[in-house]
Amino acid sequence: MPKKANSRFLSPPGTPEASYLLNAHVQEEYAARQALYEAQTPLVQRFLEAQAAQLADCISRNQPQAKFALPDRVVVRAATGAPAGTAAVPAGFREQMVGGILDWVTRTDLRTLLRARLVELEEADQPAVSASAMLLRHAVAAHMVQRMLPAGRSVRYKALEGEEIATVPLETGEEPLPAITAGTDAIAEESAAEEERAELLVPYVPYARRFYLPQWVALDDECRLLVGSINEAEAAIASMQQFLAILHMAVGLAPYFVFDAEYQRKRYGMLGQLVNQGRKLAEYEVREMIATIQRRAAAGDLNRGLSLSVPFFDDQQLALATRDFAVIPGGRVMFVPAFVVQAVREEQVKVAQDTRLSASTRKHLLAELQRFEDAFYRAPKS
Repeated sequence: MPKKANSRFLSPPGTPEASYLLNAHVQEEYAARQALYEAQTPLVQRFLEAQAAQLADCISRNQPQAKFALPDRVVVRAATGAPAGTAAVPAGFREQMVGGILDWVTRTDLRTLLRARLVELEEADQPAVSASAMLLRHAVAAHMVQRMLPAGRSVRYKALEGEEIATVPLETGEEPLPAITAGTDAIAEESAAEEERAELLVPYVPYARRFYLPQWVALDDECRLLVGSINEAEAAIASMQQFLAILHMAVGLAPYFVFDAEYQRKRYGMLGQLVNQGRKLAEYEVREMIATIQRRAAAGDLNRGLSLSVPFFDDQQLALATRDFAVIPGGRVMFVPAFVVQAVREEQVKVAQDTRLSASTRKHLLAELQRFEDAFYRAPKS
């Protein structure tokens, strides 16, 4: 009787069954490498951590070149995946270097070069060399995810209707502790139980404390600045982008690390916060633009043409962008609010059909454009 075919080879790529099998395989790879790392002696683990810290710093700063070393002796695993004793790493493989002038000229990033070199070493015939490369790749990804980035608090977000990314923070009822607190971050809150005492100083405003890292929350739910200036708000956005960039670098080096619990927690917490704050900043800037246009129109300072660069947050690129279009061509044309309404409506039609943007980004951008229409629309007199 013929053997039953393995379902792994019956599921075509792209089907739910194939995706499940792929995820299971990647999850097994993460577990196997974590187990191999934990099987090493404390001395080897400290050595790998030191090398990982050095390499992670070079990767995050995109240095043109990096040197690293493999441990002199490691625990290797048998064909079954279980640890099979220690083996010495040949002296000729101990010292390694990646990158150079040619790679810098061709703009090949260090992470790509390092991953290629470690994968090459993993395929070596010597078990100790292969295990050392696996361990170092795992250690670098772990350092970037678990040590380079600040740990935040447990959060819950909900997704708006029709969107995949959860961005709206939910109030859990628990009093969160801050990840990082500066003396200037405290605010005064009144408590009914503390009426006879002085005001209670707590870090950050209540809305900010619903997010993963409150110190990077620059705008509240009404799009009011919580920081001193727009530059500080942009700096907070940049910090969140760098946070996610480091997570992206880590899984680019070791793709199986997406199953690390700390990676999932940090990505979920920061992704929702970044998209939320990016959209709030775009809305804040739109309101400022509308106020500026109205002020200049009242002063008769817009009779030589008008173009708009409407800011919005692209949740695919995870960055602020602008939608540029002309309202009134250059020349001596008197400004009329209806011109803004007409131009915005035409742009809304284009945005609705722009498949380069995700559905949620289109929805967000259409809402930003609608603010201009609402601000400049004048209902006809009865």
